[in-house]
Amino acid sequence: MKKGIPLLGERMPGIEVQTTHGKKRIPEDYAGKWIVLFSHPADFTPVCTTEFVAFAKRNEEFKKLNAELIGLSIDQVFSHIKWVEWIKENIGVEIPFPIIADDMGKVATTFGMVHPGKGTNTVRAVFIIDPQGIIRLMIYYPPEVGRQIDEILRALKALQISDQNKVALPENWPNNELIQDKVIIPPPKDIVEAEKRKKEFEGYDWWFTYKSL
Repeated sequence: MKKGIPLLGERMPGIEVQTTHGKKRIPEDYAGKWIVLFSHPADFTPVCTTEFVAFAKRNEEFKKLNAELIGLSIDQVFSHIKWVEWIKENIGVEIPFPIIADDMGKVATTFGMVHPGKGTNTVRAVFIIDPQGIIRLMIYYPPEVGRQIDEILRALKALQISDQNKVALPENWPNNELIQDKVIIPPPKDIVEAEKRKKEFEGYDWWFTYKSL
């Protein structure tokens, strides 16, 4: 199996793993769904705890987008279970999604989640995988910086909007400073199409046109 950071557009390698919800085959068990696979450095650490609480509170929002959350770290399953219990008992938040127990580091190594200079802990990686099992987005954070979960939700929504409408999404969509919630028309393929663009759509020029959905 190939090791190291995968490329966007590659098919996710199939993995069979032990999780807090039992054994899973990924992506096979999630056929037809989007997957948000994310790693964290270790259980019982403050930054990771804040992230898991945020993921849990937005779990239903991910489900509404036909997406399933899956966590991962190089910890044994009993550690995951105890940490999930601790979060529920001390913070009052139930973790509803499975956490992969990658105690041998096989999955983390395959996906390039282990930084050579950071020991054996996984980095804060996020992979968004589409219903066809294709890796569509990757975000990597260092252990000392927590993720912004709403940005992961935004990116997932943007990918789905792009797929459904064959458009591109601007910076900070749907709150872009220039075009607000409008979407960008793909570049024209020839001169004739370029000349039609400004007549058919709003825009700054033929190469920068946009529309409302």
